[in-house]
Amino acid sequence: MKYLDEFRNPEIAKKIVDEIHTATTKDWVIMEVCGGQTHSIMKHGIDQLIPKSIELVHGPGCPVCVTPLEKIDKALAIAARDNVIFTSFGDMLRVPGSKKDLFMIKSEGGDVRIVYSPLDALKIAKDNPDKKVVFFAVGFETTAPLTAMAAWQANEQKINNFSLLVSHVLVPPAIIALQSSPQNRVNGYLAAGHVCTIMGLEEYYPLTEKYKLPIVATGFEPVDILEGILMVVKQLEEGRYEVENQYSRVVKREGNIPAMEVINKVFQISDQKWRGIGVIPHSGITLRDEMASYDAEKVFNINDISVDEPKECISGTILQGIKKPHECPAFGKKCTPKNPLGATMVSSEGACAAYYAYHRQENL
Repeated sequence: MKYLDEFRNPEIAKKIVDEIHTATTKDWVIMEVCGGQTHSIMKHGIDQLIPKSIELVHGPGCPVCVTPLEKIDKALAIAARDNVIFTSFGDMLRVPGSKKDLFMIKSEGGDVRIVYSPLDALKIAKDNPDKKVVFFAVGFETTAPLTAMAAWQANEQKINNFSLLVSHVLVPPAIIALQSSPQNRVNGYLAAGHVCTIMGLEEYYPLTEKYKLPIVATGFEPVDILEGILMVVKQLEEGRYEVENQYSRVVKREGNIPAMEVINKVFQISDQKWRGIGVIPHSGITLRDEMASYDAEKVFNINDISVDEPKECISGTILQGIKKPHECPAFGKKCTPKNPLGATMVSSEGACAAYYAYHRQENL
């Protein structure tokens, strides 16, 4: 299949691996921001093919994982109410709140439904005018355009029983936060290709200049990731720091302009709390004031819910690339996919889930 088979071709992959070994003369730490890339790295053993002097660390690019605990609790509080249909992508249903998850709310009689798009939730609202329908809007820039379109259509069509619980976050401010940390060890980044498909590359140029580090927009197949690593290593070895585009078959420098326009019509930049990390300035988007009637936190008056993160879950340090999942004392013991302490173990893009699924369990 075009754009699939060739990017999983073992001969091409081996050639790039050989080039990485030849190019590498020093120790380097490279972060793949996206959780999807983390799973691909673990699944295909990419971390075991590259030189041991290159350490891959896993970033905060799993939107489910960085959704703050208090936002999960707000979702649970809304979903438990009578006369509410609570809709969400499927990967949010098992993410633990402080006491329950959405599956438990559903088992207790809550009307919780899995949808594949916020536009599906909008249709449910049209079909159920006597119910309040809420969509749990989680994700990076990749999913924000669809959320924005749902809000825009609801406003245009005067669908007043529809609202959004918004937890969208942005990648560039997260990189700024990581680079500003005294614990940061990262020398270069593999930027998430799907995010760059929407937002383009412009936001990364000031970061490469300010922090003197390479950023390479990278896809998700084995050859993509290996080529992205090679491009970062070559820059580091040559003392360069540039924005490069490995994923050029999809990503354009200017991004998807219509998608960005609809985001800007509906959302505004805001400070955002990240699970296990804390508040990152200007790292989220919230509904504009003129769209406030579609803000579920205001509709259900739940702004005052605030909870502390569980101390035994170290997902925050994992999401910052400071520790690896197997370094957590609870990993594979008290914390498993069936009984997760945190979202990084249950999410399909979580680093802990990847280590568990592909048997990177050195401590077991």
